[in-house]
Amino acid sequence: MKNIFATWQIWAILSAVFAAFTAIFAKIGIKEINSDFATFIRTIVILIVLGIILLATNQFQPLRSVSNKSLMFLILSGLATGGSWICYFRALKIGNASQVAPIDKLSVVLVALFGVMILGEKLTTTHWLGIFLIAAGAVIIAVK
Repeated sequence: MKNIFATWQIWAILSAVFAAFTAIFAKIGIKEINSDFATFIRTIVILIVLGIILLATNQFQPLRSVSNKSLMFLILSGLATGGSWICYFRALKIGNASQVAPIDKLSVVLVALFGVMILGEKLTTTHWLGIFLIAAGAVIIAVK
């Protein structure tokens, strides 16, 4: 029998659940503090938790084992993540979580577009319909 936690679908669903709680917990947590400082605290928590996971599972590896190309793109990814978090927390500070989160999820649409343009991924007509519906749904939810 296949281990349920060995499928990407389970991890993607768990990611969505954690992302939903991220929005709710963040909205409550940033009520009385600066959104950038809140992002800083969140980042420290993530670093500590990941450090514990890496230590517990013996997954640390020498930095020299990472190619320059991989390192460059991971640094760019980290910068993009930081930018996303800063913008997300600022939006949550001034907007409703139920409106901010759907607009943030337009990243799904952008990933599909960038995947086609940059990575050369191929999407079917059905996929494009789904992407359109995600975009339309996010806009409909976000508009008051």
